[in-house]
Amino acid sequence: MSLAASPIRYPDLGSRTVMTRRAWWLVVLNVLIPGSAQVLAGDRKLGRFGLGATLALWFLALVALVVWIFWPAVIYTVFSTTISLWVVAGVLAFYAVLWAILTFDTLRLVKFVKTAPSARAGVAALSVVLMVLVSGTAAYGAYLATTASGFLSSVFVAGPSEPPIDGRYNVLLLGGDAGPDRDGLRPDSIRVVSIDAETGQAVTIGLPRNMVDVPFDDDSPLKAVYPEGYGSIDGCEVDVCMLNSIYTEVELKSPEMYPNAVAEGSEPGIEAMRDAAEGITGLPIQYYVLIDMAGFQQLIDALGGVTINVPEDVPIHADETFTTVAEWIPAGEQHLDGYHALWYARSRHGTSDYDRMARQLQLQEAVLAQFNPANVLSKFQEIAAAGSQVVKTDVPQGMLGYFVDLASKTKELPIVDVPLVPENGVDPEDPDYDYIRQLVQQAVFPPETEEPAG
Repeated sequence: MSLAASPIRYPDLGSRTVMTRRAWWLVVLNVLIPGSAQVLAGDRKLGRFGLGATLALWFLALVALVVWIFWPAVIYTVFSTTISLWVVAGVLAFYAVLWAILTFDTLRLVKFVKTAPSARAGVAALSVVLMVLVSGTAAYGAYLATTASGFLSSVFVAGPSEPPIDGRYNVLLLGGDAGPDRDGLRPDSIRVVSIDAETGQAVTIGLPRNMVDVPFDDDSPLKAVYPEGYGSIDGCEVDVCMLNSIYTEVELKSPEMYPNAVAEGSEPGIEAMRDAAEGITGLPIQYYVLIDMAGFQQLIDALGGVTINVPEDVPIHADETFTTVAEWIPAGEQHLDGYHALWYARSRHGTSDYDRMARQLQLQEAVLAQFNPANVLSKFQEIAAAGSQVVKTDVPQGMLGYFVDLASKTKELPIVDVPLVPENGVDPEDPDYDYIRQLVQQAVFPPETEEPAG
């Protein structure tokens, strides 16, 4: 049948049956192949434009699928840089408007007055519903892309990427615990994560907050002040010379030790903690991530809570003295909201700092496991809003896609945990740092993976 005789373009206007069947076809074609309704029954110029845009989108989707299968890091990078996200937002907004225009034009071509009265409401409703689904989804995608762009700009710095050292990336994780009874922030959760740059295999080193006599490398500004370790001479400017006091002392008392910290997306106190972690573990640390533990509650709530297996009852304190118990988190599998998850990580009553370290690691692993694409996309706006208040880091945007890809590999492998606690032969109040570095080296570079010298 020639196009000239097509009942789509030249229908029998007097036949309600033909016009009704034609209306349904136009509505379905408009959704399946946007632009085809116009080519067959309306403005062919508009139709060819719509078809060209549709084919271009299909081609981009096919390319993205192939890249996702073979080079997923590329896709992660595209969706983790501000400029790329704005381009994606612009493209999605364009298609949202185009599909809306094509749908309204299709409704014009339907010629409702010629269709069966019983079908008019159904044709109109289907068209509107499909337009909302298709155009609305594209518009919402554009909104998410702009939200993500703002989130990335507020959290991640624009700076050069750091190469792996000895094939690994070492990241300092700090859980900041500010409070009304404290002068500034004091990190109560301190952990170094060493990640293989190829496989994603991770080793976590838990640093107790009460470690003393922390050593510093020769290139640290703190080495001149504490040549024998933190607090080893008179001059420690806080009440207790422990590891987690280093941040407070430098941030509040001696920020001039690290004059370039702020310009580089960090803080003097954070850089001091980085130097301390390097001195303890013997590992060079490329990046840090600071998580505000109070804000962490918002992130857990944004995720919809977190499910963990509580080994034994954990108390929730009635006040900041950590002595009076208000309620208990019972043992067993529990789905915790942000408030209860935070107390699970902070609780001190009838427990030790080493127990807290174990609970914090358990909580971090549970949150990481719940950060999957479906969960994040469904709650992205809430997560982004919480994350911008919770996280501070010097990881550059250009490395984010790479680290997301690396994290996907890490989730598939067992994590090696090296807590520097008495059970591991470490006394934080009288530490043997030579032994600690040896312990760390054995975990990060197991003998079977070391290349023979020479």
